[in-house]
Amino acid sequence: MTTVEANFDGLVGPTHNYAGLAPGNLASERNRGAVSSPRRAALQGLAKAKRLADMGVEQHVLPPLDRPDPCSLRALGFTGSDAEIIKAAASEAPSLLSAVSSASAMWAANAATVSPSADTADSFVHFTPANLAFNHHRALEAPAMTRVLRSVFADPSRFKVHDALPSTPKLFDEGAANHSRITTRHSEPGIELFCFGCPSSARHALDCGAMRHPPRQGEEASRAIARRHGVTGGRARFVRQNQRAIDAGVFHNDVICVGNEDVLFLHEAAYEDAASVVADLNEAMHGELRSVVITEAELGLDDLVSSYLFNSQIITIPGRDGLGRMVLIAPLEVEQNPAAKAAADRLVAEAPEVDTVEFVDVRESMRNGGGPACLRLRVALTGEEREALGGRTRLDDRLHRELASWASTHYRDELNPSDLADPNLLDESRAALDELTSILELGPVYRFQR
Repeated sequence: MTTVEANFDGLVGPTHNYAGLAPGNLASERNRGAVSSPRRAALQGLAKAKRLADMGVEQHVLPPLDRPDPCSLRALGFTGSDAEIIKAAASEAPSLLSAVSSASAMWAANAATVSPSADTADSFVHFTPANLAFNHHRALEAPAMTRVLRSVFADPSRFKVHDALPSTPKLFDEGAANHSRITTRHSEPGIELFCFGCPSSARHALDCGAMRHPPRQGEEASRAIARRHGVTGGRARFVRQNQRAIDAGVFHNDVICVGNEDVLFLHEAAYEDAASVVADLNEAMHGELRSVVITEAELGLDDLVSSYLFNSQIITIPGRDGLGRMVLIAPLEVEQNPAAKAAADRLVAEAPEVDTVEFVDVRESMRNGGGPACLRLRVALTGEEREALGGRTRLDDRLHRELASWASTHYRDELNPSDLADPNLLDESRAALDELTSILELGPVYRFQR
Protein backbone atom coordinates (compact mmCIF):
# COMPACT_ATOMS: atom_id res chain seq x y z
CA MET A 1 0.00 0.00 0.00
CA THR A 2 1.49 3.32 -1.08
CA THR A 3 1.62 6.66 0.67
CA VAL A 4 -1.13 9.07 -0.39
CA GLU A 5 -2.21 12.50 0.69
CA ALA A 6 -5.57 12.13 2.40
CA ASN A 7 -7.97 15.05 2.61
CA PHE A 8 -9.92 15.40 5.85
CA ASP A 9 -12.75 17.81 5.12
CA GLY A 10 -14.52 19.57 7.95
CA LEU A 11 -18.26 18.94 7.95
CA VAL A 12 -20.18 22.21 8.12
CA GLY A 13 -21.93 22.59 11.47
CA PRO A 14 -25.64 23.25 12.12
CA THR A 15 -24.93 26.83 13.28
CA HIS A 16 -23.26 28.00 10.05
CA ASN A 17 -24.02 31.72 9.98
CA TYR A 18 -22.68 35.09 8.82
CA ALA A 19 -21.77 36.99 11.96
CA GLY A 20 -18.71 38.67 10.42
CA LEU A 21 -16.39 37.72 13.27
CA ALA A 22 -13.03 37.70 11.43
CA PRO A 23 -11.31 41.07 10.88
CA GLY A 24 -9.18 40.99 7.75
CA ASN A 25 -11.36 38.34 6.13
CA LEU A 26 -13.10 40.59 3.62
CA ALA A 27 -15.80 38.12 2.60
CA SER A 28 -16.71 37.52 6.23
CA GLU A 29 -16.93 41.24 6.89
CA ARG A 30 -18.86 41.97 3.71
CA ASN A 31 -21.57 39.36 4.36
CA ARG A 32 -22.05 40.14 8.03
CA GLY A 33 -25.72 39.86 9.00
CA ALA A 34 -26.76 38.00 5.85
CA VAL A 35 -29.02 34.94 6.00
CA SER A 36 -27.11 31.67 5.64
CA SER A 37 -28.23 28.17 4.76
CA PRO A 38 -26.57 25.57 7.01
CA ARG A 39 -28.20 22.75 5.06
CA ARG A 40 -26.98 24.01 1.71
CA ALA A 41 -23.50 24.69 3.12
CA ALA A 42 -23.21 21.15 4.49
CA LEU A 43 -24.42 19.59 1.24
CA GLN A 44 -22.06 21.74 -0.83
CA GLY A 45 -19.12 20.68 1.30
CA LEU A 46 -20.12 17.04 1.07
CA ALA A 47 -20.56 17.29 -2.71
CA LYS A 48 -17.07 18.72 -3.08
CA ALA A 49 -15.58 15.97 -0.92
CA LYS A 50 -17.53 13.26 -2.78
CA ARG A 51 -16.32 14.60 -6.11
CA LEU A 52 -12.73 14.13 -4.99
CA ALA A 53 -13.48 10.68 -3.61
CA ASP A 54 -14.98 9.71 -6.97
CA MET A 55 -11.73 10.79 -8.62
CA GLY A 56 -9.85 8.28 -6.48
CA VAL A 57 -8.57 10.66 -3.82
CA GLU A 58 -8.33 9.37 -0.26
CA GLN A 59 -11.14 11.47 1.17
CA HIS A 60 -12.23 11.64 4.81
CA VAL A 61 -14.42 13.88 6.96
CA LEU A 62 -14.03 15.48 10.37
CA PRO A 63 -17.07 16.25 12.56
CA PRO A 64 -18.07 19.82 13.42
CA LEU A 65 -17.61 21.12 16.94
CA ASP A 66 -20.38 21.45 19.51
CA ARG A 67 -22.02 24.82 18.89
CA PRO A 68 -23.46 26.87 20.46
CA ASP A 69 -21.15 26.30 23.44
CA PRO A 70 -22.83 27.33 26.71
CA CYS A 71 -19.84 26.01 28.69
CA SER A 72 -17.73 28.86 27.32
CA LEU A 73 -20.43 31.34 28.33
CA ARG A 74 -20.62 29.80 31.78
CA ALA A 75 -16.87 30.37 32.14
CA LEU A 76 -17.54 34.06 31.42
CA GLY A 77 -19.98 34.43 34.31
CA PHE A 78 -23.34 33.42 32.87
CA THR A 79 -25.40 31.13 35.07
CA GLY A 80 -28.46 28.94 34.88
CA SER A 81 -29.49 26.20 32.51
CA ASP A 82 -27.98 26.07 29.04
CA ALA A 83 -31.12 27.66 27.57
CA GLU A 84 -31.09 30.41 30.20
CA ILE A 85 -27.44 31.12 29.51
CA ILE A 86 -28.07 31.51 25.79
CA LYS A 87 -30.99 33.85 26.38
CA ALA A 88 -28.95 35.96 28.81
CA ALA A 89 -25.98 36.18 26.45
CA ALA A 90 -28.27 37.19 23.58
CA SER A 91 -29.56 40.05 25.73
CA GLU A 92 -26.40 41.15 27.54
CA ALA A 93 -23.51 40.21 25.24
CA PRO A 94 -24.65 39.21 21.74
CA SER A 95 -21.06 39.31 20.45
CA LEU A 96 -20.12 36.58 22.92
CA LEU A 97 -23.09 34.48 21.82
CA SER A 98 -21.94 34.87 18.21
CA ALA A 99 -18.44 33.73 19.16
CA VAL A 100 -19.59 30.57 20.94
CA SER A 101 -22.00 29.76 18.09
CA SER A 102 -19.54 30.03 15.21
CA ALA A 103 -19.25 27.06 12.86
CA SER A 104 -15.75 28.13 11.78
CA ALA A 105 -14.23 24.72 12.60
CA MET A 106 -15.61 23.69 9.19
CA TRP A 107 -12.38 25.16 7.80
CA ALA A 108 -10.22 22.19 8.65
CA ALA A 109 -7.12 23.80 7.15
CA ASN A 110 -6.98 25.63 10.48
CA ALA A 111 -7.43 22.48 12.56
CA ALA A 112 -3.74 21.71 12.92
CA THR A 113 -0.29 21.72 11.37
CA VAL A 114 0.66 18.23 10.17
CA SER A 115 4.07 16.70 9.52
CA PRO A 116 3.97 13.25 7.86
CA SER A 117 6.14 10.40 9.07
CA ALA A 118 8.50 10.75 6.10
CA ASP A 119 9.59 14.16 7.42
CA THR A 120 9.91 13.55 11.15
CA ALA A 121 12.88 12.33 13.17
CA ASP A 122 10.85 9.64 14.99
CA SER A 123 8.82 8.56 11.92
CA PHE A 124 5.51 9.43 13.59
CA VAL A 125 2.81 11.57 12.01
CA HIS A 126 2.74 14.72 14.15
CA PHE A 127 -0.18 17.09 14.67
CA THR A 128 -0.21 20.39 16.51
CA PRO A 129 -3.78 21.70 16.83
CA ALA A 130 -3.88 25.42 16.06
CA ASN A 131 -4.49 27.71 19.02
CA LEU A 132 -6.19 30.25 16.69
CA ALA A 133 -5.64 32.80 19.44
CA PHE A 134 -5.99 35.83 17.17
CA ASN A 135 -9.81 35.65 17.19
CA HIS A 136 -11.98 34.81 20.21
CA HIS A 137 -14.46 32.67 18.30
CA ARG A 138 -11.69 30.53 16.87
CA ALA A 139 -9.57 30.39 20.02
CA LEU A 140 -12.40 28.37 21.57
CA GLU A 141 -11.82 25.54 19.10
CA ALA A 142 -8.46 24.10 20.20
CA PRO A 143 -9.51 21.86 23.14
CA ALA A 144 -12.43 20.30 21.27
CA MET A 145 -10.48 19.94 18.02
CA THR A 146 -7.70 18.20 19.94
CA ARG A 147 -10.24 15.65 21.20
CA VAL A 148 -11.53 15.11 17.66
CA LEU A 149 -8.06 14.62 16.22
CA ARG A 150 -7.11 12.20 18.99
CA SER A 151 -10.23 10.17 18.30
CA VAL A 152 -9.40 9.86 14.59
CA PHE A 153 -5.61 9.60 14.83
CA ALA A 154 -5.83 7.42 17.90
CA ASP A 155 -3.04 4.88 17.44
CA PRO A 156 -0.21 6.00 19.77
CA SER A 157 2.29 3.84 17.91
CA ARG A 158 1.88 5.93 14.73
CA PHE A 159 0.37 9.32 15.59
CA LYS A 160 1.29 12.09 18.01
CA VAL A 161 -1.40 14.71 18.53
CA HIS A 162 0.24 17.40 20.65
CA ASP A 163 -1.50 20.05 22.69
CA ALA A 164 -1.94 23.45 21.06
CA LEU A 165 0.75 26.05 21.67
CA PRO A 166 0.16 28.54 24.50
CA SER A 167 -2.29 31.25 23.46
CA THR A 168 0.07 34.21 23.61
CA PRO A 169 0.55 36.89 20.93
CA LYS A 170 4.02 35.77 19.82
CA LEU A 171 2.74 32.20 19.50
CA PHE A 172 -0.37 32.93 17.42
CA ASP A 173 -0.87 29.84 15.26
CA GLU A 174 -3.40 29.33 12.47
CA GLY A 175 -2.48 25.78 11.48
CA ALA A 176 -2.00 24.29 8.03
CA ALA A 177 -3.37 27.39 6.32
CA ASN A 178 0.15 28.82 6.80
CA HIS A 179 2.05 25.60 6.08
CA SER A 180 2.93 23.86 2.82
CA ARG A 181 4.92 20.79 1.89
CA ILE A 182 6.96 20.30 -1.29
CA THR A 183 8.22 16.84 -2.29
CA THR A 184 8.86 14.72 -5.34
CA ARG A 185 6.17 12.29 -4.16
CA HIS A 186 4.01 12.12 -1.04
CA SER A 187 5.95 9.02 0.05
CA GLU A 188 9.29 10.83 -0.04
CA PRO A 189 10.73 13.21 2.58
CA GLY A 190 9.73 16.78 1.79
CA ILE A 191 10.49 20.40 2.48
CA GLU A 192 8.02 21.94 4.94
CA LEU A 193 7.35 25.61 4.33
CA PHE A 194 6.23 27.51 7.43
CA CYS A 195 4.82 30.93 6.60
CA PHE A 196 4.48 33.63 9.26
CA GLY A 197 3.43 37.26 9.38
CA CYS A 198 4.92 38.37 12.68
CA PRO A 199 8.72 37.88 12.96
CA SER A 200 10.35 36.72 16.17
CA SER A 201 12.03 40.12 16.48
CA ALA A 202 8.66 41.79 17.10
CA ARG A 203 7.62 42.26 20.71
CA HIS A 204 3.98 41.63 19.84
CA ALA A 205 1.95 40.63 16.80
CA LEU A 206 0.66 44.19 16.64
CA ASP A 207 4.19 45.63 16.50
CA CYS A 208 4.91 44.46 12.96
CA GLY A 209 4.87 47.89 11.36
CA ALA A 210 2.22 50.03 9.72
CA MET A 211 -0.63 47.78 8.71
CA ARG A 212 -4.32 47.69 7.93
CA HIS A 213 -4.73 44.13 9.18
CA PRO A 214 -2.31 42.55 11.68
CA PRO A 215 -0.79 39.15 10.85
CA ARG A 216 -2.19 36.02 12.45
CA GLN A 217 0.85 33.73 12.49
CA GLY A 218 3.97 34.21 14.58
CA GLU A 219 7.43 33.08 13.52
CA GLU A 220 8.02 31.75 17.04
CA ALA A 221 4.94 29.54 16.67
CA SER A 222 6.13 28.13 13.35
CA ARG A 223 9.59 27.37 14.69
CA ALA A 224 8.17 25.76 17.84
CA ILE A 225 5.98 23.44 15.75
CA ALA A 226 8.90 22.40 13.54
CA ARG A 227 10.95 21.60 16.65
CA ARG A 228 8.26 19.56 18.40
CA HIS A 229 7.48 17.68 15.18
CA GLY A 230 11.13 16.82 14.69
CA VAL A 231 11.32 18.31 11.21
CA THR A 232 15.10 18.31 11.03
CA GLY A 233 17.96 17.99 8.58
CA GLY A 234 17.23 21.25 6.80
CA ARG A 235 13.70 20.16 5.90
CA ALA A 236 12.03 23.24 7.40
CA ARG A 237 11.87 26.68 5.77
CA PHE A 238 10.51 29.80 7.47
CA VAL A 239 9.31 32.61 5.23
CA ARG A 240 7.48 35.83 5.92
CA GLN A 241 4.17 36.82 4.38
CA ASN A 242 3.91 40.02 2.40
CA GLN A 243 2.18 42.53 4.69
CA ARG A 244 0.74 44.35 1.69
CA ALA A 245 -1.07 41.14 0.76
CA ILE A 246 -2.35 40.69 4.32
CA ASP A 247 -3.71 44.23 4.22
CA ALA A 248 -5.50 43.37 0.97
CA GLY A 249 -7.34 40.48 2.64
CA VAL A 250 -4.82 37.61 2.36
CA PHE A 251 -5.16 36.64 6.01
CA HIS A 252 -3.71 33.13 5.45
CA ASN A 253 -0.98 31.99 3.10
CA ASP A 254 -3.34 29.46 1.50
CA VAL A 255 -5.27 32.40 0.04
CA ILE A 256 -2.24 33.29 -2.13
CA CYS A 257 -0.28 30.04 -2.58
CA VAL A 258 -1.08 26.36 -3.11
CA GLY A 259 1.26 23.44 -3.67
CA ASN A 260 1.11 19.72 -4.24
CA GLU A 261 4.09 17.39 -4.47
CA ASP A 262 6.58 19.16 -6.79
CA VAL A 263 4.13 21.82 -8.08
CA LEU A 264 3.94 25.26 -6.46
CA PHE A 265 1.33 27.75 -7.69
CA LEU A 266 1.61 31.19 -6.14
CA HIS A 267 1.27 34.94 -6.58
CA GLU A 268 4.33 37.15 -6.61
CA ALA A 269 3.00 38.93 -3.50
CA ALA A 270 2.81 35.70 -1.46
CA TYR A 271 6.04 36.43 0.43
CA GLU A 272 8.31 39.35 1.13
CA ASP A 273 10.66 38.01 -1.54
CA ALA A 274 8.79 35.35 -3.48
CA ALA A 275 11.56 34.96 -6.08
CA SER A 276 14.11 34.05 -3.40
CA VAL A 277 11.69 31.62 -1.76
CA VAL A 278 11.07 29.83 -5.06
CA ALA A 279 14.79 29.73 -5.87
CA ASP A 280 15.62 28.25 -2.45
CA LEU A 281 12.91 25.60 -2.75
CA ASN A 282 14.05 24.70 -6.24
CA GLU A 283 17.61 24.26 -5.00
CA ALA A 284 16.39 22.11 -2.10
CA MET A 285 14.43 20.05 -4.64
CA HIS A 286 17.55 19.65 -6.81
CA GLY A 287 15.98 21.62 -9.63
CA GLU A 288 12.80 19.52 -9.74
CA LEU A 289 10.37 22.17 -8.47
CA ARG A 290 7.67 23.12 -10.95
CA SER A 291 6.66 26.66 -9.95
CA VAL A 292 4.15 28.95 -11.64
CA VAL A 293 4.25 32.50 -10.31
CA ILE A 294 1.35 34.80 -11.21
CA THR A 295 2.23 38.49 -11.38
CA GLU A 296 0.16 41.35 -10.07
CA ALA A 297 -0.23 42.60 -13.63
CA GLU A 298 -1.97 39.32 -14.46
CA LEU A 299 -4.05 39.13 -11.30
CA GLY A 300 -4.44 42.04 -8.92
CA LEU A 301 -4.85 41.46 -5.21
CA ASP A 302 -8.51 42.49 -5.28
CA ASP A 303 -9.35 39.84 -7.90
CA LEU A 304 -7.13 37.34 -6.13
CA VAL A 305 -9.08 37.74 -2.88
CA SER A 306 -12.54 37.88 -4.43
CA SER A 307 -11.98 34.79 -6.60
CA TYR A 308 -9.92 32.77 -4.08
CA LEU A 309 -7.94 31.29 -6.96
CA PHE A 310 -5.11 30.13 -4.70
CA ASN A 311 -7.50 28.69 -2.13
CA SER A 312 -8.04 25.95 -4.67
CA GLN A 313 -6.82 22.40 -4.13
CA ILE A 314 -4.22 20.76 -6.31
CA ILE A 315 -4.81 17.04 -5.95
CA THR A 316 -3.00 13.98 -7.24
CA ILE A 317 -5.30 11.42 -8.82
CA PRO A 318 -3.80 7.93 -8.62
CA GLY A 319 -2.70 6.42 -11.91
CA ARG A 320 -1.94 2.89 -12.98
CA ASP A 321 1.70 3.86 -13.53
CA GLY A 322 1.97 4.88 -9.90
CA LEU A 323 2.65 8.49 -10.83
CA GLY A 324 -0.86 9.84 -11.18
CA ARG A 325 -1.94 13.20 -12.55
CA MET A 326 -2.97 16.45 -10.94
CA VAL A 327 -6.14 18.50 -11.09
CA LEU A 328 -6.82 22.01 -9.79
CA ILE A 329 -10.09 22.07 -7.82
CA ALA A 330 -11.20 25.72 -7.90
CA PRO A 331 -14.29 27.58 -6.67
CA LEU A 332 -16.87 28.69 -9.24
CA GLU A 333 -15.80 32.27 -8.54
CA VAL A 334 -12.55 31.60 -10.43
CA GLU A 335 -14.44 30.57 -13.56
CA GLN A 336 -16.46 33.80 -13.35
CA ASN A 337 -13.42 36.07 -12.98
CA PRO A 338 -11.57 36.45 -16.31
CA ALA A 339 -8.19 37.31 -14.76
CA ALA A 340 -8.37 34.45 -12.25
CA LYS A 341 -9.52 32.02 -14.94
CA ALA A 342 -6.60 33.06 -17.17
CA ALA A 343 -4.16 32.48 -14.29
CA ALA A 344 -5.61 29.02 -13.69
CA ASP A 345 -5.30 28.23 -17.40
CA ARG A 346 -1.67 29.35 -17.27
CA LEU A 347 -0.99 26.80 -14.53
CA VAL A 348 -2.31 24.02 -16.74
CA ALA A 349 -0.29 25.30 -19.71
CA GLU A 350 3.01 25.61 -17.83
CA ALA A 351 2.82 22.69 -15.39
CA PRO A 352 2.32 19.53 -17.45
CA GLU A 353 1.63 17.58 -14.26
CA VAL A 354 -1.65 19.52 -13.91
CA ASP A 355 -4.12 18.19 -16.46
CA THR A 356 -7.12 20.42 -15.97
CA VAL A 357 -9.16 22.74 -13.78
CA GLU A 358 -12.46 21.64 -12.30
CA PHE A 359 -14.85 24.04 -10.59
CA VAL A 360 -16.90 23.34 -7.47
CA ASP A 361 -19.76 25.20 -5.80
CA VAL A 362 -18.90 26.03 -2.18
CA ARG A 363 -20.56 29.43 -2.18
CA GLU A 364 -21.94 29.19 1.34
CA SER A 365 -18.40 28.74 2.61
CA MET A 366 -16.99 31.35 0.22
CA ARG A 367 -19.34 34.00 1.57
CA ASN A 368 -17.69 33.53 4.94
CA GLY A 369 -14.18 33.61 3.46
CA GLY A 370 -13.34 29.94 2.95
CA GLY A 371 -12.77 28.21 -0.37
CA PRO A 372 -12.12 24.55 -1.28
CA ALA A 373 -8.69 24.47 0.37
CA CYS A 374 -9.98 25.98 3.62
CA LEU A 375 -12.38 23.08 4.00
CA ARG A 376 -9.72 20.38 4.19
CA LEU A 377 -6.75 19.26 6.26
CA ARG A 378 -4.09 17.44 4.25
CA VAL A 379 -2.44 14.40 5.87
CA ALA A 380 0.06 12.24 3.96
CA LEU A 381 -0.42 8.67 5.20
CA THR A 382 1.18 5.32 4.48
CA GLY A 383 -1.05 2.31 3.98
CA GLU A 384 -0.37 1.11 7.51
CA GLU A 385 -1.21 4.55 8.91
CA ARG A 386 -4.50 4.63 7.01
CA GLU A 387 -5.42 1.26 8.45
CA ALA A 388 -4.68 2.60 11.97
CA LEU A 389 -7.22 5.44 11.74
CA GLY A 390 -10.02 5.48 14.27
CA GLY A 391 -13.70 5.77 13.50
CA ARG A 392 -15.45 5.61 10.16
CA THR A 393 -14.34 8.79 8.42
CA ARG A 394 -13.40 7.59 4.93
CA LEU A 395 -15.97 8.97 2.49
CA ASP A 396 -17.45 6.32 0.23
CA ASP A 397 -20.84 6.14 -1.50
CA ARG A 398 -22.61 4.76 1.54
CA LEU A 399 -21.18 7.26 4.02
CA HIS A 400 -21.92 10.14 1.65
CA ARG A 401 -25.56 9.07 1.38
CA GLU A 402 -25.86 8.78 5.15
CA LEU A 403 -24.25 12.17 5.79
CA ALA A 404 -26.31 13.93 3.10
CA SER A 405 -29.49 12.46 4.60
CA TRP A 406 -28.32 13.38 8.10
CA ALA A 407 -27.67 17.02 7.17
CA SER A 408 -30.93 17.28 5.22
CA THR A 409 -32.82 15.98 8.25
CA HIS A 410 -31.19 17.99 11.03
CA TYR A 411 -30.04 21.29 9.50
CA ARG A 412 -32.09 24.43 9.05
CA ASP A 413 -32.57 25.70 5.54
CA GLU A 414 -32.03 29.29 6.68
CA LEU A 415 -30.31 30.87 9.65
CA ASN A 416 -30.17 34.54 10.51
CA PRO A 417 -27.54 35.66 13.04
CA SER A 418 -30.42 36.70 15.29
CA ASP A 419 -31.58 33.07 15.34
CA LEU A 420 -28.57 32.22 17.50
CA ALA A 421 -30.65 33.44 20.46
CA ASP A 422 -33.12 30.59 19.92
CA PRO A 423 -32.44 27.89 22.58
CA ASN A 424 -34.01 25.34 20.25
CA LEU A 425 -30.94 25.67 18.03
CA LEU A 426 -28.83 24.17 20.81
CA ASP A 427 -31.14 21.15 21.08
CA GLU A 428 -31.20 20.72 17.31
CA SER A 429 -27.43 20.92 17.07
CA ARG A 430 -26.84 18.43 19.86
CA ALA A 431 -29.32 15.97 18.41
CA ALA A 432 -27.52 16.20 15.06
CA LEU A 433 -24.05 15.78 16.56
CA ASP A 434 -25.11 12.92 18.80
CA GLU A 435 -26.33 11.02 15.74
CA LEU A 436 -23.23 11.98 13.78
CA THR A 437 -20.82 10.44 16.27
CA SER A 438 -22.72 7.18 15.86
CA ILE A 439 -22.50 7.41 12.08
CA LEU A 440 -18.76 8.13 12.23
CA GLU A 441 -18.18 5.63 15.06
CA LEU A 442 -16.10 8.12 17.00
CA GLY A 443 -17.55 7.68 20.46
CA PRO A 444 -18.43 10.55 22.83
CA VAL A 445 -16.14 13.31 21.58
CA TYR A 446 -18.47 16.10 22.74
CA ARG A 447 -18.74 17.34 26.32
CA PHE A 448 -22.55 17.12 26.30
CA GLN A 449 -22.21 13.37 25.65
CA ARG A 450 -20.19 12.78 28.82
